[in-house]
Amino acid sequence: MSQEFHWGTGRRKTAVARVRLRPGAGEITLNGRKFEEFFPTIAMQTEVLGPFNATEMRAKYDVLASVRGGGPLGQAGAVRLGIARALMSAEAEAEGALRDGGFLTRDARMKERKKYGQRGARRRFQFSKR
Repeated sequence: MSQEFHWGTGRRKTAVARVRLRPGAGEITLNGRKFEEFFPTIAMQTEVLGPFNATEMRAKYDVLASVRGGGPLGQAGAVRLGIARALMSAEAEAEGALRDGGFLTRDARMKERKKYGQRGARRRFQFSKR
């Protein structure tokens, strides 16, 4: 019995999510844990479910995702992009709704590196005139 999967990879900050979509009842599993347990806050849950809400296909697919790196917010953004890309490969007509909602755009903002001779990326050490 072969399962038909649709794959999508999402990245946000340093988080990487590998998302598999399969026909099902709308269950979401992340790193072997339930969706509500992995993302406890409503804000993160809403972010992840964005592509499904835009296309109204939540009950049509099960999501199996593995997420590595980053923090909770970055991981939520990575899963969102992964779901959107997998939905686009599964349902070609959903691309318009996903693109209009901004779900297919990769957020490229990263943390700026610390520079030598400074306290942080842009913060300097205190200057003393005398």
